[in-house]
Amino acid sequence: MSTFVVPRRFNGPPESGNGGWVSGRVAALVLGAGAVSVRLRTPPPLERLLVGSATEDGAGVEVRDGSVLVATAAPAAELTGAVQAPVSFGAATAGGAAYEGLVHHPFPTCFSCGTARTDGLSLRPAPVAGRGGVYAAAWTPAEVTPEIVWAALDCPGGWVGGVAEHPMVLGTMTAQVLALPLVGEPHVVMAWRCGSEGRKHHTGTALYAAGSGRLLARANATWITVDPTTVRPA
Repeated sequence: MSTFVVPRRFNGPPESGNGGWVSGRVAALVLGAGAVSVRLRTPPPLERLLVGSATEDGAGVEVRDGSVLVATAAPAAELTGAVQAPVSFGAATAGGAAYEGLVHHPFPTCFSCGTARTDGLSLRPAPVAGRGGVYAAAWTPAEVTPEIVWAALDCPGGWVGGVAEHPMVLGTMTAQVLALPLVGEPHVVMAWRCGSEGRKHHTGTALYAAGSGRLLARANATWITVDPTTVRPA
């Protein structure tokens, strides 16, 4: 059994945890796994003691807030499908001027991509010219943990999936961190659409070291469209 708290700093929507950061924290409870799949069952609460324990079959973990099931996680098959090749750091930086969140952001205080944050990741994912359904974001980490890498892989998928048109929250995220990025070094996050069905939108993301083009981490995610009246704005 393990316990942890999601600090208020790592929020997504105003009153719940950033889906990527929380998924990374839950994934850390699955010991010895390469890729881990995390399913968020309810918006992760902030500043509350969450308890993680093994599932009945012993294959994964579940995390609860009292009696409320917040998330489940289990080892996943290694992610081996095709990924989008990175654009240059300069191109990703310049493209950030077209970030849709600069015009309207459903969650402006989000740790990963919020425009009202000075202590977050400040990701500005935007369309890549000539590559339909592909976004890129420049990122120079000021701090690095596995949870922050999951957070960096998170929101670009939401923007390429259409969060600018309809508020969405992360439902399931499967990620594999091959190596941690270096603090102060330029990196690029790529995101691409993988299809949709009803309220579900499937995306892929990948994190690259800008200088070498080395793939550092990747993820597949499913995003769920939500009723905007049920999400309190910041």
